[in-house]
Amino acid sequence: MNSIYFNWSRLRPMCWLLAAWICVLLVVWSPLSAFAAVTQIEESPGQMLYQSRQNLRDQTGKSWQVVAFKRIHPDGSAILSLRLVGFPGAVELDHTQPLTLTTSMGQTLTAKDVSSEISQDTPALANVGEYDIQPVLPQLHAEIPLQLTLPMITGSAIELQIPSTTLQEWQTISAP
Repeated sequence: MNSIYFNWSRLRPMCWLLAAWICVLLVVWSPLSAFAAVTQIEESPGQMLYQSRQNLRDQTGKSWQVVAFKRIHPDGSAILSLRLVGFPGAVELDHTQPLTLTTSMGQTLTAKDVSSEISQDTPALANVGEYDIQPVLPQLHAEIPLQLTLPMITGSAIELQIPSTTLQEWQTISAP
């Protein structure tokens, strides 16, 4: 009777390679913003700050910090803003122009640049833009992909793709 002998020791390295490949695929295909979360900070008695932070890359591969935040003052008034921070010296935002938000369905909205309100003591930084997103956020749907277009001093524009999970966090922050 012939018995077939199978050498498992030859197959073991291939199993390890397959397991490593599956791990790499899981990391690559997982959403990048899954590492972000909405945080809540009491800045002073009665003043709360809710924020969502992500690091996203523009169409040229440059990294941007994207911070949506809602600040509730002790008197109950609130502001909802989106702060975009590029690498210093690498970008110069045009603070005279609004931020453009475009959905994949072709809907175009704009958000006013309020960078000058960050600090009245110093001029707005060239690489930091702050925009009032309160009027436009209710018009956006997390299921529909969103692109931000930031105007540059040079006349060109930077584009950031906003993942749906990020938009969901922004809407969570904006909720009363």
